[in-house]
Amino acid sequence: MSQLNQPLGGNEVPRFGGAATMMRLPAHDSAKDLDVAFIGVPMDIATSNRPGTRLGPRQIRDESRMLRPYNMATRAAPFDSLQVGDIGDVPINTFHLPKSVDIIARYYDDVLRHGCIPLTLGGDHLITLPILRAMAKKHGPVGLIHIDAHADVNEHMFGEPLAHGTPFRRAQEEGLLAHGKVVQIGLRGTGYAAEDFDWCRQQGFRVVPAEGCWYRSLAPLMDEVRTQMGETPVYITFDIDGLDPSVAPGTGTVEMGGLTSTQGLEIVRGAYGLNIIGGDLVEVSPPYDTSGNTALMGATILYEMLCVLPGVKRRD
Repeated sequence: MSQLNQPLGGNEVPRFGGAATMMRLPAHDSAKDLDVAFIGVPMDIATSNRPGTRLGPRQIRDESRMLRPYNMATRAAPFDSLQVGDIGDVPINTFHLPKSVDIIARYYDDVLRHGCIPLTLGGDHLITLPILRAMAKKHGPVGLIHIDAHADVNEHMFGEPLAHGTPFRRAQEEGLLAHGKVVQIGLRGTGYAAEDFDWCRQQGFRVVPAEGCWYRSLAPLMDEVRTQMGETPVYITFDIDGLDPSVAPGTGTVEMGGLTSTQGLEIVRGAYGLNIIGGDLVEVSPPYDTSGNTALMGATILYEMLCVLPGVKRRD
């Protein structure tokens, strides 16, 4: 491997110029020779309320122009440590949901074949299911840190097994998740039945409702999560609606009373030291976010995921 890729700096080309890749990194045709790949999955055909997440990857990339290489809080230097690039978008079939799921799984099989860690820009939350299928094929059942307003464990939606509210029911049924290694943080809102979240607990998931996070630092929680996960390969999936809509209004299924932006950062930063094998940020819907702040928050979360990957050095 030659020189490591670096984001295009704001003093080289103005931030409002240059190619719209994640953090204005070099574009690559594949994951070959990359340690980490940013990948877009522009899909919203599994949504149940407001659409628009098909536009999420493009907007996240655009807003990521504000991000700089070094993490001033954690001292992480990801671009001095790993070869990182943007390999573009998965070519889904926007007229056929089951085919799209298969396309995504095959795409990630190829990414993982190169030994590359994927960080994904969604797209609705169903995209996590085929990614987990690829992850489990390579790593076996994985630990999951799931930040979301919703558990996404519906048995069906309109009688269909594939929707953005079903991925973790399917993942559990298919044996993709390691027993006792699933944490769901930020769940809240109203339900169709009083026991809506009980199925998760019955599977051995740790459920941390949003109300249990109010007015607190989540650093102690993440200390416990690190102990729980141990050496297990861990995937992080972050639905932007896990955050309160005052922070992230541009999403499809908004619930009040969510996590703060700092709590979102605490969760991802608290995953440092785990065997993280990939992550995604989903459900950004730009049409409902005229300021761009939701996409910027999404880009920031993805950058923080990059900063906690194995092999990333921290400056003294």
